[in-house]
Amino acid sequence: MNRIYVSILENLSEPEWFNNVEAFMHKALSLLPDFDREEISILFCDDPYIQQLNNNFRNIDAPTDVLSFENGEEYEDEEGKWLCAGDIVISLDMLPVNASYFEVDQNAELKRLLVHGLLHLNGYDHGEEHIEKGKAPECEMLKIQEDLLIKLKDEIIIK
Repeated sequence: MNRIYVSILENLSEPEWFNNVEAFMHKALSLLPDFDREEISILFCDDPYIQQLNNNFRNIDAPTDVLSFENGEEYEDEEGKWLCAGDIVISLDMLPVNASYFEVDQNAELKRLLVHGLLHLNGYDHGEEHIEKGKAPECEMLKIQEDLLIKLKDEIIIK
């Protein structure tokens, strides 16, 4: 059991697929056996917002596709102990750009961004390596990401 909270920057309109994200994340987490009783928040935003975050937290003054902010704190409530895994921020402006670059539909790209953010929240890192079109990943995180995406290939967020 996990808790997934999905929101969108207040000046943006919810995409019609917005309510499908939580179910996808529950499915992704169910395929990662060590990820249980986690609380994760996901914020969808635009390029200016994620650029500001990227600049403030990574000293990179440019937009990016996804950022993860690991928390790691634990708390207990009437349902038991929980891990505040952290926050995933995704730029809706970058979604079609990335999909075009990787020559995939936006559904496949959104799943990649969500899984990528999820793995970062759980301590995985890929160093300087990034997914490149036509090149197999070498680091553990990106291999896990790609294996998980194969298992989730039939899941639909964006119809």
